[in-house]
Amino acid sequence: MTKIAFIFPGQGSQSVGMGQQLVENNEECRTFYERANEVLGFSLSELMLHGPAEDLTKTYNAQPALLTASSMIAYKLKQAGIIPHFTAGHSLGEYSALVASNVLSFEEAVLLVHQRGLYMNEAVPAGEGAMAAILGLGREELSAVTDFVSANGEVVQIANLNCPGQIVISGTASGVELASSKAKEAGAKRAIPLVVSGPFHSELMRPAAEQLDAAISAVELRQASIPVISNVTAEPVTDASHIKNLLVEQLYSPVRWEESIQQMIAQGTTVFVECGPGKVLSGLVKKIDRSVTTYCVYDEVTLQQVITELGDAQNG
Repeated sequence: MTKIAFIFPGQGSQSVGMGQQLVENNEECRTFYERANEVLGFSLSELMLHGPAEDLTKTYNAQPALLTASSMIAYKLKQAGIIPHFTAGHSLGEYSALVASNVLSFEEAVLLVHQRGLYMNEAVPAGEGAMAAILGLGREELSAVTDFVSANGEVVQIANLNCPGQIVISGTASGVELASSKAKEAGAKRAIPLVVSGPFHSELMRPAAEQLDAAISAVELRQASIPVISNVTAEPVTDASHIKNLLVEQLYSPVRWEESIQQMIAQGTTVFVECGPGKVLSGLVKKIDRSVTTYCVYDEVTLQQVITELGDAQNG
């Protein structure tokens, strides 16, 4: 039997016009955008559909925008009978996974990630933190670099373990710059600064994590009906209290994406469906294991393609 995982993108995948075709052609899809507007008290849908891009990219807008588009797509797939065996999301995308696994309602999640974005934005003033993708250097070698830089008074650490040969570091702007230089000296092929608004998944996010802890505590998380692969542990989790603790820890811990995908494959997953704008995660999955099948669902055409192909597979 084919095992399916829904995977959900994080920040950076947002784009002006995201979900527009689905919203224009389907009243149920449009309702997701309207519910987000109502919960947040401003027109998120206007930003998503018409921009401007610089406002959509702000972390406290990008997070609920991506969650809205991703949750809408996962809902339509499930409604068509495509039910995943696992869900997982990259960083912010973990909240979309929790909606798909019925841990959070859509309304609870969209408000929570907006708050998360505000807390993350407040934690480190713009320009003081940074992130960079390091290509072609192993985890142990890069850890030695970040440990060296950290021992010299900077904050820098591994933030995302994305796929073989691609690891992201995060910390102070000066720490990331120095670590990038040292990584190239240690044999990295490239060090690419990321266009992000803060040093996500680093110790600098601990103040945001404390605020997030209080916000999550005000929401009643439910047991997951579908196992969610945690960013922090790369293990399946269903227990509500455990999920809550992991979400707080996630803000300052590495995203173990490569291990998460390997975990799902080891559990028999052969099909990964990326729900939301962009194709970033599907690309990472293929770099981790080329033998699996990936789909990207972001408009009506791709939605219908997956419903047709996976519906036949599940029924066959």
